Amino acid sequence: MASVGQWVAGARPRTLPTAVSPVLVGTGAAVGAGAVEPVRAVLALVVAVALVIGVNYANDYSDGIRGTDDDRVGPVRLVGSRLAAPAAVRTAAFVCFSIAALAGLTLVSLARMWWLIAVGAVCIAGAWFYTGGRRPYGYAGLGEVAVFVFFGPVAVLGTALTQQGGPPGAPAVVSAIGVGLLACAVLVVNNLRDITGDEAVGKRTLAVALGDADTRRLYTALVLLPLVLSALAGIRSWPMLLGLLALPLAVAPARRVMGGADGRRLVRILGATGLLLLAWSAATAVGLALVPVA
Repeated sequence: MASVGQWVAGARPRTLPTAVSPVLVGTGAAVGAGAVEPVRAVLALVVAVALVIGVNYANDYSDGIRGTDDDRVGPVRLVGSRLAAPAAVRTAAFVCFSIAALAGLTLVSLARMWWLIAVGAVCIAGAWFYTGGRRPYGYAGLGEVAVFVFFGPVAVLGTALTQQGGPPGAPAVVSAIGVGLLACAVLVVNNLRDITGDEAVGKRTLAVALGDADTRRLYTALVLLPLVLSALAGIRSWPMLLGLLALPLAVAPARRVMGGADGRRLVRILGATGLLLLAWSAATAVGLALVPVA
């Protein structure tokens, strides 16, 4: 039976910035639009965190029963390492999805935007079928597309929309793109680490399709493009330049990845990428809150 510490490790805490960051940026945009809704912000955070933990357990379960995780470097695999029964890990995933659904329904009822229920259902389905089901899209190189959409535009703009009640402005849209790109970088560096193992078991991630060298170039582009967006957005609204404060955190991981880091060194870079995402998002959220309301 897995210990509490192993269950926590199986939730993959290094990926939690992908949950917190969109909510920070979306809330910053709402504050900039004149809306201050702390309860709705907390509910959005619960939805995001529960979904990320849920998808991590779902991936652990689905990869584990397929044998994909039998030989891995990185965080604890509960099923692949035979630490927990597959059914228990699957149940943990659906408990998290249920928490996300309950918080999401509460948020939707407060915002009175009932159509968002359909968006939430798609998010949960996307979380499960990433590696679950007969034809998981994560095994077909589409994981990065889903991460960009769900953790970028959907999470950021959905957070802003449920708080301010109207469509977010251009700075929020640009920021949502930046969050999506950095969230993709987290997945790319994770899949870069696993190229050899994934290829051996037939898991054709984007990293497997691109190969080692091009995956490293893609990672570097993903961590630098949001900073370019900050600079461009800052031309029109100077507070958006605050995102550039995260530049020092982008340089080291990009250099290490381009320098050939592999194995456990990429595990550390995964954590550094999450920190970059969180720092850029926090700075950008402050910038959005300071952008004058049109």
